[in-house]
Amino acid sequence: MKASENSGNLSIPASPNAVSMAEVPAPWMDRLGRALQLREESIRQRTISPASGLDFCSNDYLGLRGDPRLAQAAYEAAREYGSGSGAARLLRGTTPLHDALERSLATWKGCEACLLFNTGYQANTTIIPALVGPGDAVFSDALNHASLVDGCRMAKANDAHVGVYSHLDLPGLDAQMRAWRACNKGLALVVSDGVFSMDGDTADLSALLQLCRSYDALLLVDEAHATGLLGPSGAGLAELQGVLGQVHLVMGTLGKALGSFGAFVGGPSLIVDHLLNTARGFIFSTALPPPVVGATLKAVELAQTERWRAIKALGFGSRLRAAFGLAQLDSAIVSLLVGDENQAMALSSHLQGRGFDVRAIRPPTVPLGTSRIRITTGAHLEERDVDALIQVLRGLV
Repeated sequence: MKASENSGNLSIPASPNAVSMAEVPAPWMDRLGRALQLREESIRQRTISPASGLDFCSNDYLGLRGDPRLAQAAYEAAREYGSGSGAARLLRGTTPLHDALERSLATWKGCEACLLFNTGYQANTTIIPALVGPGDAVFSDALNHASLVDGCRMAKANDAHVGVYSHLDLPGLDAQMRAWRACNKGLALVVSDGVFSMDGDTADLSALLQLCRSYDALLLVDEAHATGLLGPSGAGLAELQGVLGQVHLVMGTLGKALGSFGAFVGGPSLIVDHLLNTARGFIFSTALPPPVVGATLKAVELAQTERWRAIKALGFGSRLRAAFGLAQLDSAIVSLLVGDENQAMALSSHLQGRGFDVRAIRPPTVPLGTSRIRITTGAHLEERDVDALIQVLRGLV
């Protein structure tokens, strides 16, 4: 059976000029065809929609993605070092720019050392199984990002114990760790988002650190949605909560507030060196391209020196929350709960039609019955844009 037969309404249609010589075996066609049918029947078939309208859904919190200074830095890096790195970091993929960016991030984050990764997903799914193995345990917040969840799954495949505690439930985490420690002598790791990406709420890092100290556990915090945005210098949630440099491992991304691409993990030199030698996602991946690294170096500088960008983004978030009676949070993520996924999709479609790029979030990304529209605010917006969105939403929610 050819791949083009019984394909249904595919998210990515085949090119009209494509000629495929590959024939998908019938059992695979049957399985994938049934999966497609189920997605369509449940209205959960994902599609790729091009960007249009006012940006209220990206993670470009500081508005740096289109900054010409980043483009110029990328151009200069390309002229000096080429368009690609050509190899993994442990071969020939390291340039002076890579070293400079790692030093800059480590200083900013209050860490001894830092290691670059290609994506946040790659970093989290690589770091966790590199740290915990047979006889060890990793404990994860129930609403952690999918990359942390999958990192825990990889650790479990390596015979580590995985405990999932209710969202922000530190007494529940304490009980799980106590019960596990009573019967085990292995090492423990706690993983948590700093800013949770779907709701915009935050972890209590001081309390998590205190709990980890009680069980000689390491703490890994994903600061993807906090880096560049929170804290006096933009160093993230750890800086905002007064524990900068105390969290054992901090992961951050370069493609959100910093407007570039990639990720990093920072921490004590001993742990970072261990990851350099054992993290398979780092070892076996081509290094970030020099233009990306050059642009990110400029972004790290601007994120610290132009703090008006973060103040603007966070202020818009607060303005939206106040308009709808929501609790104020330390993030630029505003989540309006709808509940029914069909209604959330209809609301998103309506907003798109009015010129606001706001996307619906539905299962399986969020639990059943908690579909919502997720709004993000950034320095690229103006007050009139936010007020216009509020006016439209007031007649709908």
